Amino acid sequence: MSLKIGVLMGGRSAERDVSLRTGEAIAHALKAKGYQSVKIDVDLDVVEKIKEEQIELAFLALHGKYGEDGTIQGLLEMLDIPYTGSGVLASAMAMDKIVTKKILLLEGLTTPHFILVDQKDLTSLERPSIMAKVSKEMGYPVVVKAPTQGSSIGLSIVKKERDLVAALELSFRYDRVALIEQFVEGVEVTASVLGNNDPVALPLIEILSSTGVYDYDAKYTDGMSEHIIPPRITEEQQISIEKSAVSAFKALGCRGLARVDYIVDRRGKPYILELNTMPGMTATSLFPDAARAAGIQFPELVENIIKLALEK
Repeated sequence: MSLKIGVLMGGRSAERDVSLRTGEAIAHALKAKGYQSVKIDVDLDVVEKIKEEQIELAFLALHGKYGEDGTIQGLLEMLDIPYTGSGVLASAMAMDKIVTKKILLLEGLTTPHFILVDQKDLTSLERPSIMAKVSKEMGYPVVVKAPTQGSSIGLSIVKKERDLVAALELSFRYDRVALIEQFVEGVEVTASVLGNNDPVALPLIEILSSTGVYDYDAKYTDGMSEHIIPPRITEEQQISIEKSAVSAFKALGCRGLARVDYIVDRRGKPYILELNTMPGMTATSLFPDAARAAGIQFPELVENIIKLALEK
């Protein structure tokens, strides 16, 4: 292939290690398909590296801040280089779980109830009112999240009130505002969406973690999680989730690919937890598994993502 592709990987976020693994897998697939490609570790010299390599398309293998949040997308727009995945605005909105949830609610899509806590409000004077609000509106357990982090970084499941402050302080290491979300018990399901103007949901996957929590270790350690295809929910529920995932994808203006994560409660009601515009592409990742279930092997998936990028 004459097209020279730069695999942008690594980066400066807390998810650097995962990004490097994703990048290596993508570079290997590009080689298998005969593309001319180069791996570019994204750092403060990234503009010089991109210009030096004279790439014609950027395959984004970045996760977290500066890669998934619209910043690298904006840089590539300025350099007039096409890139894979969503654009600046969709990337920025999806990266912020608070913004995502507000848009989902506006679109009539179901997401767990939530409360926001600003770091400055976690003073000794404000703590009692925060505790009272959480107890009144949600009860325990609750999930505390750092809104702009991925791979479950800064996430805690809080079962008792006395542990809430520590969970908030962990979240504040990454973000100024913490997201306290109602804990929904049920089946964890993910929907991978592929496409531009007419996106489609790939086969759904049920996630079963050996620890009971699909955290960083469960996501990226072999043998710590199981992917069940199809998920153990009704066909009607699967159809509902597929439609919802495509609606969420369109609502945020995504392109190329994204993964929408759900929890299906005991009554069969699906709740959107978050939307990931740059899902992992490692050996244990969900998106490639969903593609394989649809008959798309990893090198073909990578090539499809390139074609979608060139449609822009």
